[in-house]
Amino acid sequence: MYDIVKIALTFAAIVLLMRRKYNVGYVLLAASALVCLLYLMTPTSILKTVYGTITSVVTIELTVALTFIRMLEMLLRENDVLKRMSDTMRGVLRKKRFVMISMPLLIGMLPSVGGAYFSCPMVEESAKGLGLSPEDKAFTNYWYRHPWELILPLYPGIVLASLIAGVELRQFATLNFSLALTMLLVGPLFSMKGVKGSFEVDTGVQKRDFTSFLPLVALIAMVMVLKIRLSIGLVGVVCILLLYYRYDRKTVAKVLKYGFSPDLLVLILGVVLFKETLESSGAVGNLSKVFIQYHIPMLSILIILPFISGFLTGFTLAFVGSTFPLFLNMPAMTPYAYSLAFACGFIGVLLSPVHVCLVLTREFFKADMLGIYRKILPATLLVFLVSVVQYVILSVYYIR
Repeated sequence: MYDIVKIALTFAAIVLLMRRKYNVGYVLLAASALVCLLYLMTPTSILKTVYGTITSVVTIELTVALTFIRMLEMLLRENDVLKRMSDTMRGVLRKKRFVMISMPLLIGMLPSVGGAYFSCPMVEESAKGLGLSPEDKAFTNYWYRHPWELILPLYPGIVLASLIAGVELRQFATLNFSLALTMLLVGPLFSMKGVKGSFEVDTGVQKRDFTSFLPLVALIAMVMVLKIRLSIGLVGVVCILLLYYRYDRKTVAKVLKYGFSPDLLVLILGVVLFKETLESSGAVGNLSKVFIQYHIPMLSILIILPFISGFLTGFTLAFVGSTFPLFLNMPAMTPYAYSLAFACGFIGVLLSPVHVCLVLTREFFKADMLGIYRKILPATLLVFLVSVVQYVILSVYYIR
């Protein structure tokens, strides 16, 4: 039970510091230090955790990806590509709400850590003149990026869950489809209030207008078709654009300087170090043992264990890897039971204050975190209710 108290103290400190507007990266670094103290980690263990954070593939991938995302965003913005993309979507979709959510949904097909940051400027461009609050834009960008993670095999979380559970990937995605659909349907209940009607377009959309999407289409094709890592794809697209727009050395240096942000580096290190510290200190593993030791009912374990792990780490792979192996020896584990566990862990990830996409989206729009949570909490509650109802129905009617 002491683990629950320690984790509660840690997250209370995080919330307090974030409410005081401290830089999120430094807040998470401080939280990592607090976890080290509370769990009496040895200097050797701390050094290993720090070294593991710095050399982590996640840290390197995230640094390269977010740096080049910033560079790509600058290139697209300075050359009016973002504006042309937004204008084209207005001409095709017309409905203001559809235009707003189209960019996060499209970018969401890219399984990248912190990928929501890519669609932030696109949502900002589409929202011009609509009078939306920073919290509304942040929620729209954050929420509509994530339905794909429940069903798209490009995301490693659902693939790992399928492998551990021994459930066919197609079946797992099918069970999760109702949850992804629920996310799409409930989003408008908490965002884009007052956004109605259609955009007025002066002229029809021309074929050449779609060329503005070529950088994005090329990037998606590299990742989804050619199986190229996002970071490598971003480097390639940025280099091609620099050549295409004939940037000289001075302008290239300006783009590079804009892409590399010290605050962004601190943010990445803070997020990854906090995740690594929670795991190396034994916090996540100890919590799992507490629930099993006290004979908590099966349904409660399926709900609470993945949720807490997802909430603590903010990573889908983390909650799947730390909790799904514990379910293997439990009685009456069925595909829909694993689907419920996945849904609850995913909801924990969506609500996690260390979820990279949430942190980056909040930073971009300068939104109030509490204001964003006022929208995320009821929306995730509806997704949770659908997952529980589906579990109950399938428990009665499912045929093995």
